[in-house]
Amino acid sequence: METFAIVREKLDQAVEVLREKGVDLWITFVRETTQVRDPCLDLILGLDLTWQSALMISRTGERIAIVGRYDADNVRNIGGYTTVIGYDQSIREPLLEQVQRLNPRRIGLNFSESDPAADGLTYGMFRVIANILGGTEYSVRLTSAEEVIAALRGRKTATEIDHIRAAIGATEGILREVEALVQPGITEREIATFIHQTTQKRGLTPAWEPEYCPVVCAGPEGTFGHRMPGDYRTQVGALLQIDFGVRREGFVSDLQRTMYFCRPGEESPPEEVVRAWRAARAALEAGRAALRPGAQGWQVDAAARQTLAEAGYAEYLHAFGHHIGRTVHDGATVLGPRWERYGKSIEGVIEVGNVFAIELGVWVPGYGYLGCEEDVLVTPEGAEYLSEPQEEIWCIRK
Repeated sequence: METFAIVREKLDQAVEVLREKGVDLWITFVRETTQVRDPCLDLILGLDLTWQSALMISRTGERIAIVGRYDADNVRNIGGYTTVIGYDQSIREPLLEQVQRLNPRRIGLNFSESDPAADGLTYGMFRVIANILGGTEYSVRLTSAEEVIAALRGRKTATEIDHIRAAIGATEGILREVEALVQPGITEREIATFIHQTTQKRGLTPAWEPEYCPVVCAGPEGTFGHRMPGDYRTQVGALLQIDFGVRREGFVSDLQRTMYFCRPGEESPPEEVVRAWRAARAALEAGRAALRPGAQGWQVDAAARQTLAEAGYAEYLHAFGHHIGRTVHDGATVLGPRWERYGKSIEGVIEVGNVFAIELGVWVPGYGYLGCEEDVLVTPEGAEYLSEPQEEIWCIRK
C-alpha cells in the first residue's frame, strides 16, 4: 500500500532528523488510538493500536515497535520497523530492556506547549512511562521531541508533495465549477451543498469539518471566519468569498477564492473593491517573498502585515500562514505575529520542503469580505505556488 510506502519514507527521514537534532531515541507512547490519536501516528505508522504501545526510533537507525500481541503482525506488514515485539501482560519489561540496551542520553517524548502536532502524549500516558522509567537514570533524560516532530512533519517528501498537488488540483476544479454555478440570490448554504455534492462525486472528502468546509461569506451581511454557511444570499454589486479544501488520499489543500457579482453594465468591480484586492494581493506577495529558507515564522507574517497596513487597511486577526499536509493546520512553524496565543511556534525556522497555506483578507464596507489564500512550496530559491494563484477577482455576470 502506498500509505505504508510513505510511512517507510518518514521512518527513514526520522532517523536523519534525530541525528541532526542530537536526540538519541524518540518514543511515541500510545494506547487505544481510535479514541485518543497521537498526530505522529500518521507519520510513522498509519494504523491504530489498542494496548499500550511504544514506537521507538533510534539515531542508530533501529526502529522498534513494542505493541500488543494482536497488533504485532499488522505492524510487521508495514515493513518499516527493524524489530517488532509483541507482549501479553505488560509493556514494562520489553520497554525497559530496549531502553537499557540502546542507552540513550536524550529521550524525546511527544509533548509541547506550542505545537499541537507534537503534543500527542496524554498526561496519563506520561505518568505511565515515567513510572516505568522511574528509579533508572533514564527518568531524567526525557525531553520534548517537538523539534524532531516539527522537522519530520514540515519537510515533505517528494511523494507527499505530489499528493498535496493532487489535492490542490481537485480543489481548484471544484471551485471553478462553483464559479460557473453561482448567480445572484442563492444562499451560502446552497453553495456549500453544491460543493459537498461535487466533492462526494469525485470520491473526496472536505479538508476539515464539513459543517464549515467550505466557509462561505456572501455579501456585506456575511461574516468571515470559521463559521457554518447560513442563509445570507449572493447579490448583485457584492462579493462572495469561499474558503475550501479537500482531502485526497490522506493529504489536503486549503484555498480561498473571491468573486464579484457585476451590476448591469459593469465590466469590473468598483474601484474601492479593486483597490482593496490589489492591497491584499500585494501583502500576500510580500509575505511570499519573505517566505525563504532560514527566515522565522514571525518575520514572514510581519512582511505581509506591514504591507497591508501601509496600504491603509486593518490588520488581519490571525496568522499569515500555516503548514498543510495531512491536516489543514499541520503543526510546526506558524507564520504568525508575536502574540501569546502562538507561543514559540512563530519562532520556527522555514525549511526547504515546507508546504504552507498563506492567507489574508480585507473587509470592504458595503461589499463584503475578499480573501486571498494560496498553497506554496518552499524551495532553496523561495516559495513557489503549488496552486494557480488568483490574481484578479472572478467577475460573475448573470
